[in-house]
Amino acid sequence: MEEYKMRRGEYLEERIPDLESTVQEYFGEITDTQEYNDSDLFVIENPENPVFERIVVGAVTYGSKKDTLAVNFEERELEDLMETGDVDTAGDANTAKNEFLLEATGRDAKARRDSMKRDVEDEAPDDF
Repeated sequence: MEEYKMRRGEYLEERIPDLESTVQEYFGEITDTQEYNDSDLFVIENPENPVFERIVVGAVTYGSKKDTLAVNFEERELEDLMETGDVDTAGDANTAKNEFLLEATGRDAKARRDSMKRDVEDEAPDDF
C-alpha cells in the first residue's frame, strides 16, 4: 500500500470533497471496503480498465498529522494482457492512475517520486 501526502497547506477533503464519487469515476464501481491503519478504504474488485485486477484506495486519518491518500493498484501481468489482447489499455490505465493522483495530491508523478525518495532518505540510518 502506498501513501501519498498532499501539497503543503492542502488537504485531501479540500482537493476531493467526494472521494467515493471521484474514485468511481476514475476506476469503476466500489464493491467493498477494507480496513487499513484504522481507516476504511474503498475496494474496486472489477475495475473498468482490464489492466487492473483490484484497486484499494481511500483516506487514512492520523490524529496528529494530515490525512494521506492510501492506494494499492493490483495489475495483471504483461503476459496475461498480451494473451487477452488488453495491452493497448495499459496507457489508459497509467493515465488514469496519474490523473487521479494528481487531482488528489496536487503533485505530478515526478513530484510524488521525489517526495517518496526524501521520505526514504529521512528513514535511512546515518551510520554506514
